[in-house]
Amino acid sequence: MYKKFSAILLTAATAFSLSGTAAAADWRAWNIHNEGHPNHAAMDRFAELVGEATNGEINLEVFHGGVLGNQPDALEQVRLGAIEVGNFNLGPIGPMVKEANLVSLPFIFKSVPHMFRVLEGEAGQAIADAMGEAGLLPLAWVDAGARSFYSQKAINTPADVEGLKIRVMNNDLYTSMISAMGGNPSPMAFSEVQQALKTGVVDGAENNFPSFKNVGHYEVTTHYSLSEHLIIPECICVNTAKFEALSPEMQAAVRGAAEEAALYQRELWAVQSGEARTEVEAAGIKVNEIADKGPFQEAMVSVYDDYLAANPDMKELVDLARATE
Repeated sequence: MYKKFSAILLTAATAFSLSGTAAAADWRAWNIHNEGHPNHAAMDRFAELVGEATNGEINLEVFHGGVLGNQPDALEQVRLGAIEVGNFNLGPIGPMVKEANLVSLPFIFKSVPHMFRVLEGEAGQAIADAMGEAGLLPLAWVDAGARSFYSQKAINTPADVEGLKIRVMNNDLYTSMISAMGGNPSPMAFSEVQQALKTGVVDGAENNFPSFKNVGHYEVTTHYSLSEHLIIPECICVNTAKFEALSPEMQAAVRGAAEEAALYQRELWAVQSGEARTEVEAAGIKVNEIADKGPFQEAMVSVYDDYLAANPDMKELVDLARATE
């Protein structure tokens, strides 16, 4: 994959050398993740590739660990152009760009590869266009894994959730998801989940493998069930006005660098997620595959009906995602 991008770098650098040298632009990038996380390495790679692809005309400095502010603050700063670039989760973007809420609908995606096919198709372009109009133009999509249930028993059907107290993020869609399966949604701060699982305040929770392992939730549960009910990606976004002010050649170079960095991130995420699964299984966690997710999707009918009744203009986008193979 890197051979293709090397050709892009050479073409871009040649174009810039022929067109003359402009004063270098100093750009800043926001990232909440710390060293060791795939996005930390990918954003550093993005900065390197941008410098190479633009022949040094854009100097991108990445600020990791949320040092430029929390995600809501950083989103607003990128929208305003105070920060040029951000690596954002799409979940918090939903309140300002309703099209981004597509990814927060439970079981809208069949798998992580399916999610990327949706985002790289017509539905993804509609989301990108709407985000761009809001000042947050996505250059590439990156992996943030799939959230699955973990508890003291295997969950293979919606009936297995009935009566369980499940911790979810504080979002009406997520609480409705648990209620639709007969469970009791228990929104609470992430920092409180470990103790809640240990003491039985909740019976289960949900997250991806790396988070499940890194925060120690595998120490107080016994089963991890691969429901993959929420697959919420992240993006490498740029301030729309700053990007549109670039020449077409510079835009192609920056976008190409982001796409290459995103592919690198996906590779790193796959490795880290696989290692996390291996570690929790070695620690005694029983991981169960769910062969048929159809019953879970059928249980979401009321969730979708309520959502589309309140947001009828989202129906076309939902239909596009569902029609993507």
